[in-house]
Amino acid sequence: MQIIKNNSLLKYSTLFILIFFFSCFEDQDDNFANPSEINDFVWKGMNAAYLYKENIYNLSNDRFDDSNEYTEYLNNYESPELLFESLIHERTNIDKFSLIVDNYIELQQYLSGTSISNGLEYGLSYLPNSTTEIFGFVRYVHTGSQADLNNIKRGDIFRGINDIPLTIDNYSNLLSQETYTVNFANYLDNNTDEIYDDLIEMNSISIELQKVPLVKNPVHYYSTINSSGKKIGYLMYNQFVSNYDNYLETIFSEFKSNLIDEIIIDLRYNPGGSINSALLLSSLITGQFDQQIFNTEEWNNDIQNYWLNNDPEYLINRFISSENSLGMNRVYILTTRSTASASELVINCLDPYIDVIQVGTTTYGKYQASVTLYDSENFSNQNINPSHNYALQPLVLKTLNKNGVSDYYNGINPEYEFEERPSNMGQIGSLDEPMLNFTIALINSRIALNLQTQSLIFFNDNFKFDIIQREMYIEDKDLKNLYEK
Repeated sequence: MQIIKNNSLLKYSTLFILIFFFSCFEDQDDNFANPSEINDFVWKGMNAAYLYKENIYNLSNDRFDDSNEYTEYLNNYESPELLFESLIHERTNIDKFSLIVDNYIELQQYLSGTSISNGLEYGLSYLPNSTTEIFGFVRYVHTGSQADLNNIKRGDIFRGINDIPLTIDNYSNLLSQETYTVNFANYLDNNTDEIYDDLIEMNSISIELQKVPLVKNPVHYYSTINSSGKKIGYLMYNQFVSNYDNYLETIFSEFKSNLIDEIIIDLRYNPGGSINSALLLSSLITGQFDQQIFNTEEWNNDIQNYWLNNDPEYLINRFISSENSLGMNRVYILTTRSTASASELVINCLDPYIDVIQVGTTTYGKYQASVTLYDSENFSNQNINPSHNYALQPLVLKTLNKNGVSDYYNGINPEYEFEERPSNMGQIGSLDEPMLNFTIALINSRIALNLQTQSLIFFNDNFKFDIIQREMYIEDKDLKNLYEK
């Protein structure tokens, strides 16, 4: 996986620690019998790195008295997936995100911005006056994708898949298919602001879409807006992908040349991604806090205690310097329920330093990060066991801002609540797009405005079908110089 790094100050040292603790375990099991290779890899990876290791009895360092007991334990699980799932702490409430994959190539592609997709980015809401029937609304489409080639646009409404109306019981099966036909509909608001009388009526338009490999540019739109004598930088950024860090630098260089007065970062559809890229974006917005604490980390007890005793600095990530930094003391950030993980990290970690004005709806609520573990001597992507393609992506740390704020299970609440309406989405970047228009008016007036009336109840979005849902992760390239020791 090709990853472009823009700085040398960021240092994550996960695998150094993994090697350390893995080696300790190896000293105890040199004479182990030969259990399933994959199950052995799963247990050792989770034992070394899992954030919630202390909550899982079967991951205890002293869990097994001898090799026979360990072998018998592994052989109780018919598949690596079953073993992995048995080692997860409170899957429903706490750890919704750790995963195991049987093809790490696909995982690597996703983390670098390539995925199997038809290019359709959408939200799902309940039909007016229903608690079971749902419909989809298009948020945007990726340039050059199947959806784009079929002229699907932001604001398009769909009610069914393969001529089957969407419900809370069938949507997952229908929308997870590699190929399906989208049945579009018209949204009728009856010229009122109320939602109880709104209607979603099927029309005659149906389009077949196929999911294919697609490189997704996370920079969907950016511009410098002139409004009421102010220059406002606007960026819609839809995933933190390190391959585009150089592009971020270029955009902010342009903002800086344009002498912008205010900046709007649109993260309403950003499910997260690279911690490094989140730090870079935050440093480009500011710049005056070079080497001050951006965030700290909490790992499992073994790893945390090791670093506290040997080099506490490894648990700290600091703002970096860039010639393109803007030195802003205020930022407007647009959010929805789809704003998650690394996007929330930006909000949480900038908050102690500058005025973060959040506009939109409450974010998702994810503060943990993961790392990819491969079946190799030190869990790196070097000398991977060629007999299988399994990899782990477990939660390994939680993030805290400078003031120790973390654990925002229920998301981060906006200062100004504004919910998108499927009946009036507008076009991204247009001054008439409702959420952007509201934010610009807020900038110009600097006073509280009349907020948009209630919208339909949001149900879910397309991120449910991603290989990694709402992920925040550490990249193996950042660890390379350490785990090659």
